[in-house]
Amino acid sequence: MSEEISASSGKIIIAIDGYSSCGKSTLAKALARSLHYNFIDSGSMYRAVTLFMVENNISLQQLQSYSPAELNDFLDKISITFKVNPGTGFSEVYLNGKNVESSIRDMKISDLVSPVSAISAIRKRMVKLQQGYGDKKGIVMDGRDIGTKVFPNAELKIFMTANNAVRAKRRFDELTSKGYMVTMDEVHRNIEERDYADTHRADSPLRQASDAVLLDNSHLDEKQQWEFALEEFRKLNLEARF
Repeated sequence: MSEEISASSGKIIIAIDGYSSCGKSTLAKALARSLHYNFIDSGSMYRAVTLFMVENNISLQQLQSYSPAELNDFLDKISITFKVNPGTGFSEVYLNGKNVESSIRDMKISDLVSPVSAISAIRKRMVKLQQGYGDKKGIVMDGRDIGTKVFPNAELKIFMTANNAVRAKRRFDELTSKGYMVTMDEVHRNIEERDYADTHRADSPLRQASDAVLLDNSHLDEKQQWEFALEEFRKLNLEARF
């Protein structure tokens, strides 16, 4: 996946949505690298909020019971920024000035992030931040509602899915490779719970945008997925705009 496409003016917004553990971030990073675009992992923002909640000993039940004023106060204490890691060339998330790219991937955060992200006030605050990253275009952003809520007018939308067994195996391998002690049953349960929460929340539920192209990567490797996305980019016939 080394091909690069030269792009200057006329850059677009690419939205990649889909279920958890479908490899959205992996594809988004590869595509961003090829196009010289910025990559933003919107899910890491919700994970950072969840980490802040955990670190401050606030339970999910407490957060869900907060009044609008209390939620605003809670969110006002959170600063989420992205800085490029010079080693990888990709943006990593910082919570109140601290790099939390690794700690937000913990299974405890994964178990809590869907209900936290379902809280309307939190989604509205994060969506506003995410939309700001698209002001100059030239970004690839992945998440759950990028093509439907954050950037409904994105020029290219990809919706990713894969069967549950494949997703669970990928997630299990990812976590264990990073030293997390988890069982396959825990990973299966987490995926099923997150799927339900993501697709049933009242505010911006996970769904495929009507103009998004579907990518089922159950039996595709990373290079094949990248080639698929790059071909969809080329189909836009953007040559005149570059």
